[in-house]
Amino acid sequence: MLGEFVTRVLVLVLGYAYPGFECFKLMEKSRIDVEQLLFWCQYWVIVAIITIFERFFDIFISWLPLYGETKLAFFIYLWHPKTKGTRWVYEAFLRPLVTQHEPDIEQKLQSYRARAADLLLFYIKNFTEQGQSLFLEMLHYITAGSSKSNSNSNSKKNKRPEDDPLAIRRSEKGKEDFTYSPEVEEALRAAQGNYRRSKPHH
Repeated sequence: MLGEFVTRVLVLVLGYAYPGFECFKLMEKSRIDVEQLLFWCQYWVIVAIITIFERFFDIFISWLPLYGETKLAFFIYLWHPKTKGTRWVYEAFLRPLVTQHEPDIEQKLQSYRARAADLLLFYIKNFTEQGQSLFLEMLHYITAGSSKSNSNSNSKKNKRPEDDPLAIRRSEKGKEDFTYSPEVEEALRAAQGNYRRSKPHH
């Protein structure tokens, strides 16, 4: 698993990042080397065809042993100064194949290009509708939560003591605590009489 991950990273770096940076340096020169520019254009044409091919046949070829390593080695073979396989692959295979089917390819690409504007408008409209729907749902959720909070607050403020069963129980319990039984009242009267008899007269 780790080896496959490292291979994918190396393919991205050596197959895309390094050639892209070389093209950047070439375009930033005051005097562009036309032959070198042609070389990198041919390289990117080959890479584009490989990428398209992989999208359609990846399920059949990705499981092959050492597929990632083979792809990495092929990319290096294409641009390495000692091999420069781009020129040979382009002239021997790619150019004759594309030249043979160029009219059909041109027609297909032109039709896709004409549909691109309609496709872009469709995605923009779809994105706008979904965004508006999501915004309305969020607004409804926030409004519903705020209304519920205000309703609970008002119900607590308007609640009367007699509506609270706990308050009624506490009130009744307090009354029971301050209600004396007949025995207690008799004992209190006796104690009060004894206090009066024992009080000295002046």
